[in-house]
Amino acid sequence: QVQLVESGGGLVQAGGSLRLSCAASGTIFSINAMDWYRQAPGKQRELVATIFSGGSTNYANSVKGRLTISRDNTKNTVYLQMNSLKPEDTAVYYCNAVIISTAGGGPWRYWGQGTQVTVSS
Repeated sequence: QVQLVESGGGLVQAGGSLRLSCAASGTIFSINAMDWYRQAPGKQRELVATIFSGGSTNYANSVKGRLTISRDNTKNTVYLQMNSLKPEDTAVYYCNAVIISTAGGGPWRYWGQGTQVTVSS
């Protein structure tokens, strides 16, 4: 089985910074793309950033220049450095990874449990 566990959320004032982490563990053979999504109250879940196994990245227009996704393949971990945070960044942040398991089959998408980020004005 595969698990994704996020950490690093919290309450921060506008203009502040947070760093989210998401560690994948379990029967992992390889990890392809890793993503961060977010879901604000009353809104649909949206894709924030993606990092591929080779290191290339994509970002939603709303976060470009403020949020940075990175990964440590030796630790099966993806990070989201969030700077210049705005109240509209308030949401539950979820990590997502496309993983081939040693148990066979896939690749499959796995989700973390989510971590709350609240930005006060």
